[in-house]
Amino acid sequence: MGFIHLLHFARLRQVEQGSAVSFPGFHPRVKALVVELFLPIAAAPQGVDRIVGGYECSPHSQPWQVSLNVGYHFCGGSLITDQWVVSARPCVCHCRGWWGLSRGALSHRSFPSPNSMQVILGDHNIQVFEHTEHLMRIETIVWHPSYDYQTLDHDIMLIKLAHPIQPDAYVQPVPLPTACPAAGTSCVVSGWGNILSDGVFSPYNLQCVNIPILSNAECEGSYPGMITSTMLCAGYLEGGKDACQGDSGGPLVCNGELQGIVSWGVGCAQKNQPGVYTKVCSLLPWIESTMAAN
Repeated sequence: MGFIHLLHFARLRQVEQGSAVSFPGFHPRVKALVVELFLPIAAAPQGVDRIVGGYECSPHSQPWQVSLNVGYHFCGGSLITDQWVVSARPCVCHCRGWWGLSRGALSHRSFPSPNSMQVILGDHNIQVFEHTEHLMRIETIVWHPSYDYQTLDHDIMLIKLAHPIQPDAYVQPVPLPTACPAAGTSCVVSGWGNILSDGVFSPYNLQCVNIPILSNAECEGSYPGMITSTMLCAGYLEGGKDACQGDSGGPLVCNGELQGIVSWGVGCAQKNQPGVYTKVCSLLPWIESTMAAN
């Protein structure tokens, strides 16, 4: 029991002490507490990763939801098979070693050992031990070879768990899309990120928000020249509802299928600045071939 007590003490301290960092422009939506550890200094789309304008999810209604954890939650993810999780590329450091080839300049100061990183499934309240959690070690991490840390194009990584998980009432994989989503499709994004558009408060309980897919024209109109074929926008042009810091890598689920991965944005829930998500349907061949090869 000592390990569990230590883990949850660390998680409680993170929730109490977590803070957000304000960046000019746009940025990936990674928990601010670890931005300096995991992200390159070079300019990137600056955004926030949290749920703003949402509500507490019904407990375990998003059974694919993942918390990436190194003693504290710092990113989300989605279980897509019994042994694979998908998340956003900036959720791991850009450095040589266990993670693979270096993809950018970053200080090596005291980032957590990859061997200490865990995938937590079946969680709702990240402050307490609920006896529904599965704490999983990682075997392999693979990110897209075309990932661009400046534009966040191809913002996706796959995490292979050390062993398959047995699905239960609290943990289930989310189906991959059978087609790309149409504009106007209603979706749910979830996470434990910041819930304020003008301040900082990270909740204990998993948060959800319902948002629609925006058209390509609306997306490009909000971010001229910045939207690629591997991105989509979701939210409201009038603002008010969005993902935010701490939600990065988490799921955007539409009609029961994983259509998006929380990626970036400008601020959170701001007018004419909807959230930008990795477009999962555009990357299905890479996802499927990568899982088959590993």
